Amino acid sequence: MTELPRHFAERMKISLGDGYRDFEISLGAVPPVSVRLNPEKWNGAVPAERVPWCSSGYYLSERPLFTADPWFHGGAYYVQEPASMFLEHAFRSLKLPSRALVLDLCGAPGGKTTHLLSLLRPGDLLVSNEVIRNRAAILVENCVKWGFPNMVVTNNDPADFGKVKELFDLIITDAPCSGEGLFRKDAASLREWSPENAALCAARQKRILAEAWKCLKPGGTLIYSTCTWNPEENEKNMEWLVTESEAVSVELKPEPAWNIHTLRYRNITGYQFLPHKAPGEGFFLAVVRKPGMPGPTSFPGLPLKQLLPVRKSAAASFAHWIQPGLPWTFLARGNEIFLFPEPWLPALSLFEKQLRILQPGTTVATAVNDQFNPHPALAHSLFLKRDAFPCVMPGLADAIRFLHREGIPAGQAGKGWVLVTYRDVPLGWLKNLEHRTNNYFPPDRRIRMAIKDVPIPWHERF
Repeated sequence: MTELPRHFAERMKISLGDGYRDFEISLGAVPPVSVRLNPEKWNGAVPAERVPWCSSGYYLSERPLFTADPWFHGGAYYVQEPASMFLEHAFRSLKLPSRALVLDLCGAPGGKTTHLLSLLRPGDLLVSNEVIRNRAAILVENCVKWGFPNMVVTNNDPADFGKVKELFDLIITDAPCSGEGLFRKDAASLREWSPENAALCAARQKRILAEAWKCLKPGGTLIYSTCTWNPEENEKNMEWLVTESEAVSVELKPEPAWNIHTLRYRNITGYQFLPHKAPGEGFFLAVVRKPGMPGPTSFPGLPLKQLLPVRKSAAASFAHWIQPGLPWTFLARGNEIFLFPEPWLPALSLFEKQLRILQPGTTVATAVNDQFNPHPALAHSLFLKRDAFPCVMPGLADAIRFLHREGIPAGQAGKGWVLVTYRDVPLGWLKNLEHRTNNYFPPDRRIRMAIKDVPIPWHERF
């Protein structure tokens, strides 16, 4: 690894004392590889070593070629650094009200958002936001693959959320930071580090925290995290928030065997991951609660203006694609049809007025002339009625061809729309015509890498 920046090394020597040498050596080691499984889609064997603070997190013995694995593209798992999965331990220590409204304020690329979707109850709603447009598109893609409809993806500055006032029961703020915890896996973060950049990050984080606090309900909880060890960005920022807002620091109880460092600074308790102690990258997390008693969430009752209810006569064309008897409703925007939880329509009407909504729930269909085509997102939905479509189950080589957006055989399926699955995990759609098939896998998601010899996916080797 490149030599560490002098200011960083000096600070860490003071902080770690005799442990600095082990810390320095660990930054030159190969980072561990870990994945978090989607419990609603996973149907295979699991690796031997679990990430102890996450019920669905597992270490892999080596880094496979994830691009060549259909299950990766189907949302059966998410490749995620193990320390950041500590979010689950913090989440499980909370008591959320029924029908909780949750905000992931800095959501891209989607690791914590998809984790939250697996942890939340079906009646909860998650709003995941990303201010940078191209990163927001990646966030949408990962949310869509995960398959849950009780979510909204937005593309807004944190200041826009300050306008909705005290609305959210839980806010996760995984703030942009100086990236010290990524030094061994991201050469760019090492090259770009400087004391001045770290100071800019700390100031930006204060602004984000201030906006998050405005839209947190009394009695609500804020989980703050970074991937840095810089005290100015971590415990000092949290101490600033407590001083400014009378927030109350919440203590967690990690198992001693996990080797997570409990950091106490004035009236703040935080949790720090050090690579020579716990297998993972650098990570900091702290939890604070807003004073006051939580009350019922109320919305102003604004009418929807962009997302409009679908007439029953039109919905009859695609309603049978969705599992029946669930509290969902269909909404239209332009030529797209969305599936959204009906009890949360008042919240959606407020968000529509204040925020830029990229993804409301699950996209079900696209209107083309007088017909409705199944949308690629529908294939990933956990509420797809699988027997509404014929299904083709290609082998590995043909599944990769499909993900390259090439034509593959439709088997015995008749003419029309065909669901493509690999080992029971849906990937997307073919349209079977008389003498050929058309591949409807999204062009922007297709595999571009040339894969000559497709390796057996890691989860098929157990």
